[in-house]
Amino acid sequence: MGSFSIWHWLIVLVIVMLVFGTKKLGNMGSDLGKAVKGFKDGVKGAEEEKKDAAIDVQAKEKDKSGS
Repeated sequence: MGSFSIWHWLIVLVIVMLVFGTKKLGNMGSDLGKAVKGFKDGVKGAEEEKKDAAIDVQAKEKDKSGS
């Protein structure tokens, strides 16, 4: 009763394929992949912005102390 066997998962997969169809499942998978890629790009962009901001702050502090 704790976990399902492989046969349970196969039956669930067949039912899902019958309900949604393979084309719609493929589209959902592709949309999910695009969403994950967009999220990763957003996180990467935010990290780069933080690095750029830190470099700008350091440069401004150097200019103030040097002037």
